[in-house]
Amino acid sequence: MNGNIRVGSLFGIPFYINSSWFLVLALVTFSYGSGLAQQFSNLPGYIPWLSGFVAALLLFASVLAHELGHSLVAIKQGVGVNSITLFLFGGLASLEKESKTPAEAFWVAIAGPAVSFLLFGLFLGLSTVLPLGGPLGAVIQLLAYINLVLAVFNLIPGLPLDGGNILKSLVWKITGNAYKGVIFAGRVGQIFGWVAILLASLQLFLYGNINALWAILIGFFLLQNAGSAAQSASVQNKLSRLKAADAVTPDSPIVAENLSLREFANNYVIGQKKWQKFIVTNEMGHFIGVLSVDDMKLVSTQEWPHTSVREITKLEDAKNTIQGERTLLEAVMMLEEKQLSQLTVLDEHNRVLGLLEKSYVPQFLEKRQQSQPQPADKVEETPA
Repeated sequence: MNGNIRVGSLFGIPFYINSSWFLVLALVTFSYGSGLAQQFSNLPGYIPWLSGFVAALLLFASVLAHELGHSLVAIKQGVGVNSITLFLFGGLASLEKESKTPAEAFWVAIAGPAVSFLLFGLFLGLSTVLPLGGPLGAVIQLLAYINLVLAVFNLIPGLPLDGGNILKSLVWKITGNAYKGVIFAGRVGQIFGWVAILLASLQLFLYGNINALWAILIGFFLLQNAGSAAQSASVQNKLSRLKAADAVTPDSPIVAENLSLREFANNYVIGQKKWQKFIVTNEMGHFIGVLSVDDMKLVSTQEWPHTSVREITKLEDAKNTIQGERTLLEAVMMLEEKQLSQLTVLDEHNRVLGLLEKSYVPQFLEKRQQSQPQPADKVEETPA
């Protein structure tokens, strides 16, 4: 993973730390250590800083426990977890896929804050019941407070926070559309991002509060991630409403198996440079394989009139084909998963409809958007 270092695993989930984590570790250690040094001035010089370092590690352990809460619930639902990464603004559990239902998505989202509330209660109970004093007692109280803040902050109803995922699941439940949930929660996340930047900027410029810089950074983090999530969901929503057959490339390179290489060269190769590979079909229109123009060099030009296209066609199975009735989103996901540049699209009778190119999908969406009828300008009527 770029910029990330693997540090271990638990429950089969690999843990990573981003390079930005070390900066936060140093800042948190310095901040906590300075506070403990002022609060307990009679301690040896290294004790406050050591306590601050331990507190910083326990803070990140709390963040890790928070992300494990999400991950274990996801695993219980049959959703794999690729990794958990600690970075500048906390942690991120990377799930293999979305939950199947809004209810399952809700439980995955709420699990993290639930763990943080549980840790808050645990540390608060320890500081209340046990006669802990000095730096240890201060660190325990600090961890209780941090876990409370972590839980409450993550419940802000905007992506990419847990509250945003909870809001997404609720909108998903109401509308029946997961992408609408992401779009709505993403827009709300952007609003909170702008509010955080505005209020923190006022604090910084009017009162010189340096700590407001963190809030500004968090605001930009919310803006960027919420905007990306909403934009991605908007595209996925469009793709889910279209069929793979809709995005077939115009004038797809399809040739019949019984053509001679001479006919193929005259009709499809000479004078054009767009296609270097062609889909070959039988007389029923069924997919047979792929013909590469370069493979024609293997046959003498004198033999071209007597050699059929089928003879140099590379026979393939249906692994790189997709039914035209499948959604365009499924087709794009298949292209990504198999790292393909194109798919052959078939109709319900397994006849070739054409070629779906990964590079053509954005152009197709843009052309479709431009072709959509625009609402007529509203004409204001003046009372007679």
